[in-house]
Amino acid sequence: MKKYITEFLGTFILLFIGTGCVIVNQQTDGAVSLPGIAACWGLVIIATVYAFGDISGNHLNPAVTLAFAIDKRFEWKEVPPYILAQLFGALSASGLLHFLFPLNDTLGITQPSGSDSQAFIIETIMTFILMMVILRVSTGAKEKGFTAGIVIGFTVWFLILFGGPITGTSLNPTRSIAPAIVSGNWQSIWIYLTAPFVGAVLAVFVHRVIHSDE
Repeated sequence: MKKYITEFLGTFILLFIGTGCVIVNQQTDGAVSLPGIAACWGLVIIATVYAFGDISGNHLNPAVTLAFAIDKRFEWKEVPPYILAQLFGALSASGLLHFLFPLNDTLGITQPSGSDSQAFIIETIMTFILMMVILRVSTGAKEKGFTAGIVIGFTVWFLILFGGPITGTSLNPTRSIAPAIVSGNWQSIWIYLTAPFVGAVLAVFVHRVIHSDE
């Protein structure tokens, strides 16, 4: 249960701070800015890795959990409870943000600024990059060493700087589905429920090819 509780807490903190930062930026006419939002997401990733990484691995992302299972670093029986814990954590954060900012109509949802196909390709590539980094700095399904959290956090940071204006940089199905459910904004949600899984799974197979002994 400790693993599931920390996945719930970690995802709650991630969404509360991350999407909360987006909401605050909207409420203050851009006072936070894109670099500030990117820094907020990156720093909260670093904080949660060091807080929960040794307990649950700090996945906080169904795509990461699935990728670890496919790579045989994580037991398949743990995948459903991990994803449920992540979803409930994300929904709790979005629900609380809705209570705190009742006039905000979007609650930090992710939406493409261009075409859906463009957003899908970019989200897939960005999740591929993130998962490749995670695979390289992790042992089993957990981060290794002191620098793992910093590396992952800074990867999220630069991916948001790059993709934020185009796709919102989800990289995580629960990051997109929770504010969509609570706010009722479902536009282009299919992108953010598919592209992260495609990118993460693709990273597993490329990682295996690169590091295969054959």
